[in-house]
Amino acid sequence: MEGVIEAEGDLGYNIAMKLLIVAGGGGHFSPALSVIEKLPKDWDVLVVGRKYVFEGDQSFSLEYQTAMKLDIPFKPLTTGRLQRKFTRYTINSLFKIPVGLTQATAILTKYKPDVVLSFGGYVSVPVALAAFILRIPIVIHEQTLEAGVANKLVAKFARKICISWEQSGKFFPASKLVLTGNPLRKEFIKGANRAERTTKFPVLYITGGSSGSHAINILIEGILEKLLEKYYVIHQAGDAGQYKDFERLTKLQSSFSKELSERYILSKFVEPAKVSDYLNLADLVIARSGMNTVTELICFGNPAILIPLPYGQHQEQLKNAQFIKDLGLAEIAEQNVLTPEKLYLKIQHMFDNMDMYKKNAPAAQELIDINAAEKIIEVIKHAGDKKKA
Repeated sequence: MEGVIEAEGDLGYNIAMKLLIVAGGGGHFSPALSVIEKLPKDWDVLVVGRKYVFEGDQSFSLEYQTAMKLDIPFKPLTTGRLQRKFTRYTINSLFKIPVGLTQATAILTKYKPDVVLSFGGYVSVPVALAAFILRIPIVIHEQTLEAGVANKLVAKFARKICISWEQSGKFFPASKLVLTGNPLRKEFIKGANRAERTTKFPVLYITGGSSGSHAINILIEGILEKLLEKYYVIHQAGDAGQYKDFERLTKLQSSFSKELSERYILSKFVEPAKVSDYLNLADLVIARSGMNTVTELICFGNPAILIPLPYGQHQEQLKNAQFIKDLGLAEIAEQNVLTPEKLYLKIQHMFDNMDMYKKNAPAAQELIDINAAEKIIEVIKHAGDKKKA
């Protein structure tokens, strides 16, 4: 693409740096972890993000839980966002926006990072604005085929913009663009140590993303017993207190025979390190179509049924799903017309034609840049080196 710089390998810089990473949600945190894994050992890192999954819900976010488990320094940020529809939290959320800017300024002033690396999400906006005011270089990374609202705003302050796909370059200033790819964790790059299959049944992996999906949970609940008669089901249901899906599915599981119950693995969250194991095991994946999920599916060549979020900016998830469908790996099931029975028939159809999907995997996998994390780090080094000069 004209104007896009292709990121190169190691440029020779060897400077210890303090890096602040801001990731505004589970989908944004996954590539952040990939970069953290590859950082030079003498670098300091601090992650800023949300502590809770949803506004008004006290369930801890996946990024917060993962950072605590991996002993990654983490600072929660309380801020608001412009919501797509009016709820009882809308007014309160708006009042939190200046709070977020104040907190972000305090965090940056105390930590004094050399560079801020932003992966998008509403939490990133006050951090980037504070960094701009404090004259701290900002690098952003866009995971999607298009551009998130937060990244479009932050791009005005950013020194460099790393993009995962050439298609998103048109949304940003060409002079700032660097094509790096979408970083994946080391388990994905290595292909992971293949998890041992302990069942003779085909494996379904169902995930609604880091927060779970109530809509997908309801669909699966309606056909779960029938699925377990033919498949081994791994189901990440989330932990939204509003819906209590996990509790209801746990109760449903207890009503099954011992044989069927043992074929159902239910969890609230899947630790990032385990995702690759489940994708290795899965014969078919049912999921939303956030770009990180799509990238992971392409990396492993997983056939999938994708149920895009029916709302969102410019139907982003539908476009992501169409992207992987065009690669011959997936089918799209639109939530507003989907029923449990229609989903069951689509599952059957994909298993009946599984060889056709699997033969498309090698060509799709060539789109994955296994050095994306290292390329992003080189962009950060450039930004930090210019600051120190």
